[in-house]
Amino acid sequence: MTKTTPAKAWEEMTRGNERFVTGAPAHPRQDVDRRAELVAAQRPMSALFGCSDSRLAAEIIFDKGLGDLFVVRNAGQIISDSVVGSLEYAVSVLEVPLIVVLGHDNCGAVNGAINMLGPDANPLPPHIESLVSRIVPAIRRVAGKAGLFAPDGSLDPQAVDALEVGREHLRDTIAELMESSELITQAIAEGNLAIVGANYRLGQGRVQPDVVVGDIGI
Repeated sequence: MTKTTPAKAWEEMTRGNERFVTGAPAHPRQDVDRRAELVAAQRPMSALFGCSDSRLAAEIIFDKGLGDLFVVRNAGQIISDSVVGSLEYAVSVLEVPLIVVLGHDNCGAVNGAINMLGPDANPLPPHIESLVSRIVPAIRRVAGKAGLFAPDGSLDPQAVDALEVGREHLRDTIAELMESSELITQAIAEGNLAIVGANYRLGQGRVQPDVVVGDIGI
C-alpha cells in the first residue's frame, strides 16, 4: 500500500470538512462491509487530538468513517503522558502522516481557566482546576499584551479575549507536544509527518488552520 503524504492527508481532511460545512456530507465508510474490513487491523489516514467538547465530534466534522481517524480527546486539549503516548503510537505503529490538534471557540475549559483568575472566583474541584490551570500561561500572555492586569495583579475575566486565549493555548499545546516527543519531531524532520493546529468555529462548522509544522503543501 502506498503511504499517504502529510499534504494528501490534510487535503482529505479539508475536503471532508467542506462537505460538512456545506451540508452535503458523504458519510463514507460507515457500512457493514467497512466494519468487517477493519476487524483484523486499522490504518487511519490521520490522528486528531482535540477537546472533549460534545460539539467537536471529529468524524462528523471531517466527514470520515470507521477506521479513518485515530482520535485522542480531553477537556481543553491538554497534553499529558497518555496523550503523547497515544499520538506516538499513531505515528510509529499506525504510520499516520498527519496530526491535527483541534481547538474551538466558546471552549468551556478556556472560559473556566479565565474565570478562575477573577477576584471573586469560586474554587473549582481539584481535578478540574489541575486541568484548566494548564491554560493559565496563555491567559497571562494575552491579558498582559492587552494591559488588562490591574496594579494589584487582579484581572477582570470579562475583559479577556477568550478566542485569542484559545489560539495561544493551541500553539502552546503543539509546542509542548513536540518538546515531549522526540519520535514525533523526528518524523516531522524526515518529512513523514506534519502537525496542523486548527480552530473549529461552532457556528460555521469550519476548521481553520492556525499553526502548521511540516509540509502540507500550503
